[in-house]
Amino acid sequence: MSVKVRVPSALRKLTQGRSELEGKGGTVREVLDHVGRDNPELLARITEDGGEIRQFLNVFVNGTDIRYEKDLDTPVAEGDEVSIVPSIAGG
Repeated sequence: MSVKVRVPSALRKLTQGRSELEGKGGTVREVLDHVGRDNPELLARITEDGGEIRQFLNVFVNGTDIRYEKDLDTPVAEGDEVSIVPSIAGG
């Protein structure tokens, strides 16, 4: 099953400038692992050593934050969109 992965501009240098990648898998974890095979620097930048999403990144499936679902085990289906979004802090 094919899932779109949207890459923020700050990380596009790790994807040869591409803003969108195609991933395969049934969960967010599987999709990110699949995308990471061709883009290992991207995967290293968005995940911790234990495989969890880095603290200052948010991941959404079709606009829903995966932290409020099943985190990396959130299911995805054909045509879904996974978005990687850096947190923005301000004051």
